[in-house]
Amino acid sequence: MLQSWFTRPLWQRVAVGFALGIIAGVLAGEQAAVWFKPLGDIYLNLVRMIVIPLVFFTITSSVAKLAEAGNVARLGLRTLFWFVATSAIAVLVGIAFGHLIDPGLGLSNLPLGEVKPRTIPTPLEVLIGIVPTNPIKAMADTNVLQVLFFSGIVGAALVSLGEKTAGIRGLVDQGATLVFRITRWVLQLTPIGTFGLIAWVVGRYGLSSLLPLGKFIAAMYLACLFHIIVVYGGLLKLHGLKVGRFFRGAAPAMQMAFATSSSLATLPMSLRVAVEKLGVPQSYASFAVPLGANVKMDGCGAIYPAIASIFIAQYFGLDLTVTQYVLIGLTAVLGSLGTAGVPGTSIVMLTLTLSTAGLPLEGIGYIVAIDRVVDMMRTMTNVTGQVLVPVLVAKEEGVLDQAVYDGAIETRTPARETVLVAAE
Repeated sequence: MLQSWFTRPLWQRVAVGFALGIIAGVLAGEQAAVWFKPLGDIYLNLVRMIVIPLVFFTITSSVAKLAEAGNVARLGLRTLFWFVATSAIAVLVGIAFGHLIDPGLGLSNLPLGEVKPRTIPTPLEVLIGIVPTNPIKAMADTNVLQVLFFSGIVGAALVSLGEKTAGIRGLVDQGATLVFRITRWVLQLTPIGTFGLIAWVVGRYGLSSLLPLGKFIAAMYLACLFHIIVVYGGLLKLHGLKVGRFFRGAAPAMQMAFATSSSLATLPMSLRVAVEKLGVPQSYASFAVPLGANVKMDGCGAIYPAIASIFIAQYFGLDLTVTQYVLIGLTAVLGSLGTAGVPGTSIVMLTLTLSTAGLPLEGIGYIVAIDRVVDMMRTMTNVTGQVLVPVLVAKEEGVLDQAVYDGAIETRTPARETVLVAAE
């Protein structure tokens, strides 16, 4: 029976955990936090445990290989272009659905939640903050951008030293292999972690607490689904790629993002599906996916600020001008790049957008109560984009393994590991 369970595709196992979590949350109510949340917390701790080793070894190894090929700059520029382009489209989608649903009209006397003030760093402070003063402290603090920067420097140094550091390069490659094996073990627990986290969310919120802001939640979910299915699907079509195959391959990462509400917690799964299910070369995916987990925020950094700005303007009876729409768009597109690595990205982005557009910041307090419910969908949108862009760039560069993408080869993992990763 256990073997039969592990031979099922991972996305199916996660779906079972998701469905059981909903049932358990409804039945347990508020007790779900006591009974089931620890399962989710343990799972998240295991995932966070492997994030930094995964980033360090894979980035160091991939930069060395990409530098040898001489295409680091080109791949980097193409990746950033698609990050910005898809974010710009996401803002337009958010504004369109905000006005289509009008989430703030007809509401009054909503409860005001507590909002902790956020310090928004300047672009210069963010740029300076990418360079770590202590790489070990950056690893201990899970500052992925600083670890990414340090790993890139180490990888470049290994290339410049050539054969003098052949032993260290071999050790780094072996370290990456070791971390990937641990990652596969941890990710097999995703259905259990999903069960615990979903049961807790359903038990904590329930239907009654969501009704007052139902239109806002609907606007967010519909806009994100439109962006994922129509925009991302359209880009895949334009690149001659099968849309259904992409979503089947990316499904485990999308499910995990929805359950955990964390791009960084989903990073090991995102990297795995990009390489093993969608055919992105590991040397490039190891660079692009961690970068995207920090700066590619179509849900949190583009759609959410756009819809929330419209909601707050409507709630306070304010008419947005064309200039304010332009400011919202520019802030949303550039803001996620400018606040990379800052904790609480969604609130920081919304604070930055409202400040720039001259809208009342206290409006954040009216939607903070259902932030977790909204965060699930916007994080899934983030992660889908973080996996999509490397696929598009790899296709444009002619390095996408089409056989893996099309499913002709189920996985790049050796046959002896079939039990752990079979048929995903």
